[in-house]
Amino acid sequence: MRVLPLLLFAAAGLAQPLPRELPAVELSAGMYLIRAEVAADFQTRGRGLMFRKELASNAGMLFVFDEPGSQCMWMKNTLIPLSVAFLDAHGTILNIEEMAPQTENSHCARRSADYALEMNGGWFAARGIKPGMRIGGIPGMK
Repeated sequence: MRVLPLLLFAAAGLAQPLPRELPAVELSAGMYLIRAEVAADFQTRGRGLMFRKELASNAGMLFVFDEPGSQCMWMKNTLIPLSVAFLDAHGTILNIEEMAPQTENSHCARRSADYALEMNGGWFAARGIKPGMRIGGIPGMK
């Protein structure tokens, strides 16, 4: 008889959103400063910016991957349009992809990537930031 309440409590715990308090770093893209939350483990990378209704104009999320590779992103449960820049070990932008909200299309790095930086949709283009440019300030850059 005690199993049912315990199971209900456990199931209710699974439905709770992850805490939004992630460590943040200050990055630079040319003359622009970015406040980026850092998603550096499987759970936080999987959650990303899901369920957010807005993102401040110079805010984003830096995804730190365990190993360089063919990294891909999608927008399941993501409510706002985003741009993602895939970065190599030196912070150089490999490619930038525009991602529509609430879609499951894969947006992938064109080469092996160590990081990805998500910003509001169109953020990079509006500031003239393109592949080949570098993002500075990545902590523990490989």
